[in-house]
Amino acid sequence: MTAAPVAPALPLRAAGRLLRLELRRSAMLTMAPLAAVLFWFVVYRPSMAFPPLWNVRAMGMQTRAVSVFAPTVIGAAAWIGSREGRHAITDLVAGTARSRWARQFAAWAAATGWALLAYLACVAVLYVVTARQAGGGGPLWWPVAVGAASLPAFAALGFAAGALRPSRFTTPLVAILAFLALQLSVQMIHDSGSDWQISPLVAGPWQIGADEGVATFYHYLPDLPIAQIMFLAGLTAALLGVLGLPAAAGGRWLRRSAAAVTAAGLLTCGTAVALAGTGRLDAHGMIAIPGLHSAAGDRPVGYAPVCGHTAIPVCLHPAYTVYLPAVTAALEPVLDEVAGLPGAPVRISQAAATYRQETGNGVAIGLAGPLISGTPPVYHLLLPNQRGGPTMTVSQLADAVRTDTRHELLASLICGDAREPNPAQQAIVAAMLNTYDKVPDASVAAKARRFAALPATARHAWLVEHLAALRSGRLTLAQLP
Repeated sequence: MTAAPVAPALPLRAAGRLLRLELRRSAMLTMAPLAAVLFWFVVYRPSMAFPPLWNVRAMGMQTRAVSVFAPTVIGAAAWIGSREGRHAITDLVAGTARSRWARQFAAWAAATGWALLAYLACVAVLYVVTARQAGGGGPLWWPVAVGAASLPAFAALGFAAGALRPSRFTTPLVAILAFLALQLSVQMIHDSGSDWQISPLVAGPWQIGADEGVATFYHYLPDLPIAQIMFLAGLTAALLGVLGLPAAAGGRWLRRSAAAVTAAGLLTCGTAVALAGTGRLDAHGMIAIPGLHSAAGDRPVGYAPVCGHTAIPVCLHPAYTVYLPAVTAALEPVLDEVAGLPGAPVRISQAAATYRQETGNGVAIGLAGPLISGTPPVYHLLLPNQRGGPTMTVSQLADAVRTDTRHELLASLICGDAREPNPAQQAIVAAMLNTYDKVPDASVAAKARRFAALPATARHAWLVEHLAALRSGRLTLAQLP
């Protein structure tokens, strides 16, 4: 009696068993808690200090999360990749049923899987908290996708370095060098058409950073993220393909397949870099790449504004709801003064910023069109935090509105289109802002102080009667009350 032949294990089932084995013993499993702690310190805590705006938190998250996970994943993968060489068991495992390339692929996949799980869990916490705090808008997923695509590439880089140069020194050396190279790459960006924008650290125009005026009134353009994901996917394929090129990796057909994968990966990388080099800064503050751009991304995002209860309503984009009480409180004294005056706006409406690339890394940010337009007139408000620069707290923005925005509003109403206001116009603006003590001209300061001392009803009545003449420049300083 002969025993029935045992059916060979299915290839996919055997590969699954190998993957499960690698998942249990992967060094990335022990590094995941460290990555989560670093994410909390480097990404989560600074994000919570920012206003709950999706554009700021999501774009800042991509840059910081990639910086956190890069050395962690690369170091863990390098340690795993050098395992056989460090333990001098390369010849011992050469006779196993699985090729060396298959074993390495399973180990890389396990490290990548744990890294992705830790990354997505950290991002989920940040996004859930932001969703509860945000007043409007929605989550940006392209920064999450770029960060996720970078992890397989980091793991492949570390694994290839460890496998090709197995040593205890390989792990710290490749982690440190890769981190420094990643940070230095963004220093090479010279304008919006730089090839170096392919770096996964870049979530938008690098020269303006995570700007509060970007990706709120208009869509977050996927052009640059698509090019970055192409580059990262090609880099992953090329590095994994390199592992299959040595003779010890497997048979002839396997090595030919590895060479084809490597060539395809390098071609994809080159294409992605070339696409990134054709990018340009569009009018809405994002990088547009002609070969990847869709005209649908140029349409504004519809929204219902949120408005304050002042003499002249102040209306903001719902994403900026957190700023509304501070903005209305800062503008209310002036709005009470100008409400009902000839030519005064009937509404203060927040507008989108426009962006223009200047020489090198310079970017000009401003308002397209006049400050006051329409019938009835509407004042187009550009918040100070939409003009670039460091992210502001609510109190900092209120101070900037109190000093800058109030002056712009009054200057547009009192001085009209005059580039150089005359003494009478200067006096009225200073009186209404209570800044007459800062006026260098003594005669102008005296008239401003006298006008400010009048009762509010008297000031308003005089402006109703004389504002047209004052705006046109026909009134002199001596004619002020």
